Amino acid sequence: MALTLVGRKIPLASSAAQLKLLADAQRCAPFEQQLSRAGLFPLHATGITVFQINVGKLCNQTCRHCHVDAGPDRTEQMSRETAEQCIQALAKTDIPTVDITGGAPELNPNFRWLVEQSRMLGRHVMDRCNLSVLLLPSQHDLAEFLAAHRVEIVASLPYYRASQTDAQRGDGVFDKSIEALRLLNALGYGRPDSGLALNLVYNPVGAFLPPEQDAIEGQFRKELQARYGVEFTRLYTITNMPISRFLEFLVESGNYEGYMERLANAFNPSAAAGVMCRYTLSVGWDGTLYDCDFNQMLDLPVASGVPQHIRHFDPTRLTSRQIVTHNHCYGCTAGSGSSCGGAVTEQTADADP
Repeated sequence: MALTLVGRKIPLASSAAQLKLLADAQRCAPFEQQLSRAGLFPLHATGITVFQINVGKLCNQTCRHCHVDAGPDRTEQMSRETAEQCIQALAKTDIPTVDITGGAPELNPNFRWLVEQSRMLGRHVMDRCNLSVLLLPSQHDLAEFLAAHRVEIVASLPYYRASQTDAQRGDGVFDKSIEALRLLNALGYGRPDSGLALNLVYNPVGAFLPPEQDAIEGQFRKELQARYGVEFTRLYTITNMPISRFLEFLVESGNYEGYMERLANAFNPSAAAGVMCRYTLSVGWDGTLYDCDFNQMLDLPVASGVPQHIRHFDPTRLTSRQIVTHNHCYGCTAGSGSSCGGAVTEQTADADP
């Protein structure tokens, strides 16, 4: 089994080391300079419509691109006390969407409680699922639980062929993913008019930008139906972020400087204006607040001057906060842009094949 960066105890496991490498990129201007040229610096939040909760770094997979550096050897897990603080904070607002992520969020003992409490507050709940977790013996009733609570599933699937998927996520993961997708389809997920959304996430297997979202969605829909009888609701394209294990891949393969240059050259002001950090608040496993899940993995909390922990949650002060940026933010602003909900804008730059 592959180990995480932390498990291998290598220097790049440190967020400080990653930030230094990002700051030293030779072929791209500082991200803040690009924002200034576009008249967008400093970037501010426009509200909070997504309350994202990262419940920890424990995962049953060790994917080669993972920006969380998640895996079976990670022990960081959100406590019940912090989970309760999240629900207390949510209850003070009318934030419509709760986005639960990890690691494999379903492995946190408080996951189901968070789903139940969020639904009791009338909020839409999303589960960022790696699919294979649905097949674990300990999660034998998980799919039925998600369906019963009308949870939207956002599921990772790098490609509709086994070779590309397994290269990124581990041997045998593709077959498990297909089995899990069929299980979800049997419960109504991804079926027309079921109300049970099953959205797939595509990210490139390599150091290039994703293709145009609608085009690759059409390919996935045709191939998954023809090959496996699988249906889904939407497909989202996400750019691989130059952090954590994907950053390690870039460095080891000699692609780091070229990838950063590629992202910077594809900077899209329209995508930058619509990045997800402007409408998202991300809560870390220990309750620390971040502008997004990527900043969370680099230990870049929300700016000083606003509450930085969920126990001090103040929606008024957090709604218009200044966003913390760094060079990894090029990943969300290249081409059509990238977010937890896929492309931000229509295709404006040629993607790589």
